[in-house]
Amino acid sequence: MLQIPCPWCGIRDESEFSYGGEAHITRPLNSENLTDEEWADYLFMRKNTRGAFLEQWQHAQGCRRWFNIQRDTVSYKISASYKVGEQPPQGMGNEK
Repeated sequence: MLQIPCPWCGIRDESEFSYGGEAHITRPLNSENLTDEEWADYLFMRKNTRGAFLEQWQHAQGCRRWFNIQRDTVSYKISASYKVGEQPPQGMGNEK
C-alpha cells in the first residue's frame, strides 16, 4: 500500500486519501469569454507524465485538508509533500 505524507498528520495509508488529479491547475479568469476549445482544454487536457509528477490529494479520513505531492509515476516514490499555496519542489514548474 502507498504511504502518503500529509503535511499536517504525517505518514498514513493511501486508503485514508482521495486523489484529486494534477496539481496547480488554475481556473481561467473571465471564463465566460473562452472559446469552446479553450474551455475544453482547461477541463480535460492534463499531462500524462512519466516520472516526477505534481498531484493534489485530500486527507479524506483525517484532517480533510487538500495538499500536493510530488510522486514518480513509474516507481510510485513520493519525494515531496507540501501545502496548497506553497511552491512545488525545486525544478518542478507548472508549465504545460
